[in-house]
Amino acid sequence: MRLTRFAALAASAALMLGAAACGGGGSSGGSGSDVKKDVKFDAGTTMEALNKAQKIKIGTKFDQPLFGLKGLDGKPAGFDVEIAKIIAGELGIPADKIEWVETPSKVREEYIEQAKVDMVVATYTINDARKQRIDFAGPYYVAGQQILTRKDDNSISGPDSFKDGTKKVCSVTGSTPAKTIEQYLKDKATQLVLFDTYAKCADAVKNKQVDALTTDNVILSGFVSQSPNDFKLVGSKFTQEPYGIGVKKGDTKFRAFINDVLEKIAKDGRYEKAWKDTVGKVDSNTPSAPAVDRY
Repeated sequence: MRLTRFAALAASAALMLGAAACGGGGSSGGSGSDVKKDVKFDAGTTMEALNKAQKIKIGTKFDQPLFGLKGLDGKPAGFDVEIAKIIAGELGIPADKIEWVETPSKVREEYIEQAKVDMVVATYTINDARKQRIDFAGPYYVAGQQILTRKDDNSISGPDSFKDGTKKVCSVTGSTPAKTIEQYLKDKATQLVLFDTYAKCADAVKNKQVDALTTDNVILSGFVSQSPNDFKLVGSKFTQEPYGIGVKKGDTKFRAFINDVLEKIAKDGRYEKAWKDTVGKVDSNTPSAPAVDRY
């Protein structure tokens, strides 16, 4: 994603995202508005239980523009939210019956294990360590880690800029980017600052408490689109981060159902619509849906 594009469209993007956030939780708006009627599921499956209950608890982020940002109505809006609404709709559950649960990076596995949520759609990178505790459907998007700095700071060009030990970088506790950036630091104890949300990291960059924020490029691009006079992206992506949907360990039927939905929307136009309704407000280059991994 090009910074010039985000800067040029920032003003209109803020208005569009605000409007989307105001209507993000209703059953009449967004890509997740189609609700299947009279659907039947095998007895004893998670799908049957959720359909009968006519409600679902979905974990997502509340602080990430374009993917999951809490709106004025108290409900999140973004690409993750639209994907989650589509899955709920395929279960026969309307969007206004979704209970959105804020799920910061450090508690995602815990919330799934403790049944505080039925699934997590929250810029959730699939990796082997997490697969020890939970299962993943997807991926539904592949991001890449990058660096955000203050717009007037030209001293950082990428992760190698932290190797001399003079710069501080912020990320989120329990996140893949926080772990990845450690290899570029001379002294983790003094250089790496961790918060529970990326919004706090962005504020720390703006207030010059730290020099940079690192996480996935699409998350950082959201902050740039909101504050183009304060922030910029530097360097290029230096990882691949496949986003998956977290479900309870061993719930293979639910995971297979979600994978089926992801494959279906990649072909019927709903994936593209979900992107255009959210991230596409500031970047119209709709990605191709990645192939799901039915491990």
